Amino acid sequence: MSRPAAGVRHKSLVVTLPGSPKGAKENLLAIIKTLPHACLQASGANSRMLHAGGVRKLEADAGFSSSQRQGEGEHAHSHQHHHQHHHQHHHHNHDGHVHSRAHGNLVRHTIPSSQDLSNDPSLGPTRRHRESPYPMISVGSALALISEHTPAPEIHNRPVDKHLINSVLAEDVVAQENVPAFRASIVDGYAVVAPPDGKMEGVFPVTAISHAAAADDADDADSADDDSFGHRHPPSLKSGEVARITTGAPLPLGATSVIMVEDTILKTTTDDGGEEKEVEIQIPQGVRQGDNIREVGSDIVQGSVILRKGEVVSGVGGEIGLLAAGGVPTVRIYRKPSIGILSTGDELVPHDHNHTDPLAHEPEPLRVGQVRDTNKITLLSAVRESGFEPFDLGIARDDPDSLEETLRCGLRRFDVVITTGGVSMGELDLLKPTIERKLGGTIHFGRVAMKPGKPTTFATVPVKDNHGHRRSKLLFALPGNPASALVAFHLFVLPALHQQSGLPRERIGLPKAPVLLGHDFALDPHRPEYHRAVVTVRADGVLTASSTGAQRSSKVGSLRAANALLCLPAGTSGESILKRGSKVDALLMGAIRAGQ
Repeated sequence: MSRPAAGVRHKSLVVTLPGSPKGAKENLLAIIKTLPHACLQASGANSRMLHAGGVRKLEADAGFSSSQRQGEGEHAHSHQHHHQHHHQHHHHNHDGHVHSRAHGNLVRHTIPSSQDLSNDPSLGPTRRHRESPYPMISVGSALALISEHTPAPEIHNRPVDKHLINSVLAEDVVAQENVPAFRASIVDGYAVVAPPDGKMEGVFPVTAISHAAAADDADDADSADDDSFGHRHPPSLKSGEVARITTGAPLPLGATSVIMVEDTILKTTTDDGGEEKEVEIQIPQGVRQGDNIREVGSDIVQGSVILRKGEVVSGVGGEIGLLAAGGVPTVRIYRKPSIGILSTGDELVPHDHNHTDPLAHEPEPLRVGQVRDTNKITLLSAVRESGFEPFDLGIARDDPDSLEETLRCGLRRFDVVITTGGVSMGELDLLKPTIERKLGGTIHFGRVAMKPGKPTTFATVPVKDNHGHRRSKLLFALPGNPASALVAFHLFVLPALHQQSGLPRERIGLPKAPVLLGHDFALDPHRPEYHRAVVTVRADGVLTASSTGAQRSSKVGSLRAANALLCLPAGTSGESILKRGSKVDALLMGAIRAGQ
């Protein structure tokens, strides 16, 4: 009952009940055990004597024994205990408990726990909470809970290809080959055998040519020599001879140095003029052994560690290039979590919706009450930009059964499910009741002391895999307002994705940098704020921040051009404004731009 009334008239106890038979029965059952005691007090019994027997006497007077209460408590404890040990007992015929794979392998609880804080949608709007029953917690506490309940990453073998980008290495990687695998020239020029004193001036015959090509493709492959590694080289070079060589080509056996073509002069050619016959070398400073040569393994030594556990194979290209150069065919990585994104609400239509012509390139005008689903495409983009591949779960309507089935499907398929909308205090905000009462999930927090994003909700839901083992899936229920949803994603979802991907602790979440405020910022008097802002770098290297404008959580325009969230403290009676030039932390969502 939303407005119960109870009292005493003369010596009669008066209690109001709902008008519906179902509601009247449920409410009467809730209080019937205490009615005998209440009637005794209302009749004028001595309160001191009435309570002298303690709880046991009161229960006995009401016909409700302590043993009954204890038995019920023990059953509740036993049920909870075994749920945490993979259901080693079975309630096949126990009323109200169904443990089946018929609902997407989720453990179903049709009898809500007494600890459930969410509204019961079946009781209607008059019975809903008027204030949120979920305690308000700090951002730090929320992040700690997320970290505590995020599953450990899984390790997989993956080939070295383009799909490896943004993956985290699960173990050290060892080079399979030397780089270079043969002695190679660093420049275009001539391979020579340098004399001990380094003095090498005069005219020398060109006896061989070495190009940067596979030995089998070389013109002179038949006359080539093999080294101790089994690599084929141009014919051996003797003192007083030179071999023309290109950058990256293998050195002839016996060569000790390479002279740049700029330090030579062509003296004679072959009779047809097509090839060099003799060149003159002019190096007054002399030639040292090893000049302009890359020795075997000088870049990468076979068997050496080239990448460490926890390093990210970035899209810049350096890491994957190193793996390819080292001859590494596969690596062990932490599997990135699979992610499903679901919007909720009867008012939503796809942003490109055209009911009359689905193939049309232009969306049709909105009807009264309709809202375009901007959160979906925003979060899909943010997830991809963060290095993950999301899946669109569509739009769930404000119907308990439909929402339950959609969530079951998503949780069965994905490691992390992100929803938007349905987490506030409205009569059609069904996410929290569905999580607790239908899916058997645990809501770890349902309110966070922050602006925007206060109703952000984080839950874990047990799901049985194909082997019958229970796995914990993450469910982030984000607010429906666009700014709130995006801020909550970056602040709460992204750290969980990073952790489940195996990133080291220091790299989890958005990078943080100190910035100077480019103008005055008003502070919220009650909550810390994550203010959408544009961070730029001045010519002197200092980072400055300016607001994107009005910060109303429903204002999509406040996200435009934003590359950072400014961490602003809650205001106080003595400080309601942060002045221009104040230093605050900024969480960087994108690249820093050059300032004026």
